[in-house]
Amino acid sequence: MKKFMNEDFMLQNKTAKTLYHEYAKDMPIIDYHCHLSPKEIADNKKYKNITEIWLGGDHYKWRVIRGNGVLEKYITGDSDDKEKFMKWAETMPYIMGNPLYHWTHLELKRYFGIDKILSPQTAEEIWERCNSLLLLDEFSARGFILRSNVESICTTDDPVDNLEYHRSLKNDKSFPVKVLPTFRPDKALNINLDGFSEYVQLLSKTADCDISSIEDIKKALSARIDYFHDNGCRISDHALEYSIYHDADGAELERIFRKALNGENVDQIGADMYKTHLLVFLGREYAKKGWTMQLHMSTIRNNNTRMFKELGPDTGYDAMGDSHQAKALALFLDALDRTSELPKTILYSLNPGDNDILATIMGCFQGGGIPGKIQLGSAWWFNDHKEGMEKQMIALANQGLLGRFIGMLTDSRSFLSYTRHEYFRRVLCNLIGRWAEDGEVPDDMDLLGNMVQEICYYNAKNYFEF
Repeated sequence: MKKFMNEDFMLQNKTAKTLYHEYAKDMPIIDYHCHLSPKEIADNKKYKNITEIWLGGDHYKWRVIRGNGVLEKYITGDSDDKEKFMKWAETMPYIMGNPLYHWTHLELKRYFGIDKILSPQTAEEIWERCNSLLLLDEFSARGFILRSNVESICTTDDPVDNLEYHRSLKNDKSFPVKVLPTFRPDKALNINLDGFSEYVQLLSKTADCDISSIEDIKKALSARIDYFHDNGCRISDHALEYSIYHDADGAELERIFRKALNGENVDQIGADMYKTHLLVFLGREYAKKGWTMQLHMSTIRNNNTRMFKELGPDTGYDAMGDSHQAKALALFLDALDRTSELPKTILYSLNPGDNDILATIMGCFQGGGIPGKIQLGSAWWFNDHKEGMEKQMIALANQGLLGRFIGMLTDSRSFLSYTRHEYFRRVLCNLIGRWAEDGEVPDDMDLLGNMVQEICYYNAKNYFEF
């Protein structure tokens, strides 16, 4: 029996081991999508204990702790941090097979030098060891980033953000990592959600222009795109429950918009019309700037009404959606491509059943002198485990060009999550190593090693041009 999480963890043959240790392991990280706090990076935040950095804001962990029957006061409530940590330790023996089991022990091993298995029996010792190390200067937000060999980070930011921390970091010559904003205008598009009219007022103030029409909000968003671009932004991001394409004429759009500004309810069809118009407009704006557009699709959010009222969004109550994606997505991409205004685009679906659909739609819009212009995004959220990553890469290989894949991202709020890149790289090397030893790809280590390094680092570096 192999030792748990040894140096060849997840590497099942000689070729896989060589690819990982000699080609993938030491490549820098370009984290082109995450939810880290730019303020915490700018302030070089120190953490009072392991619970604050490890469990605070991590709804991945919250979900499984709830599944263990733990009361909410020990998860997001007012229990003290040690009690919360102990409840996480009590949950650990029950989650073997979940990627969190691997990530937890990778994080303990890589950042704190702890080889012990987290359990109720070892929790006290691990709590004390982690907290003693967190007192050291290098165990800070920037310290974790630097120790993870990160080259660039793209945070997730609202159009009304002033980006003060990004500017501060750009001017801080003591920190070599690029921390760039990402333009995430969801609140400007979610016309049928509570708070839309208030948000438009805030956007109006931030962009310094009155907003009373569709053209006005487009003008405001364009101004904010210019501002973000001047502050280093090269990526946008959109969270969509499903692909949207529903045309409407100008008069109908203005009626829908005025209704929302007056605080009246907008039905789903009206919301889809408005979103379609704004998304096409924004896609064209991104193309002008040379930005990449990210589309995150197939989610159903805030499914537990009682807990949404208590805790708000992004607290562990979202799930995979099963909406039809194909036709609307193809129409949307085509609307941009017809006028040669389709930007580089990354397509993510939370439903792994969409992988082949997205991969084939991508093939209809490639080219234009940009290798891998349309990307099948890395296995996302509920899919970023061994099987999910393999399925995503196999779908891309079957339908497109795996060798042009831009690789892994953290999509995390935790500074300890960079071990997910190690996890991904091991899965990647094992997949290609298996193909090689089965005779499905050439036994050419230079060829395979180059492919691995491109997927781990160089493809993203060339694609985004940060």
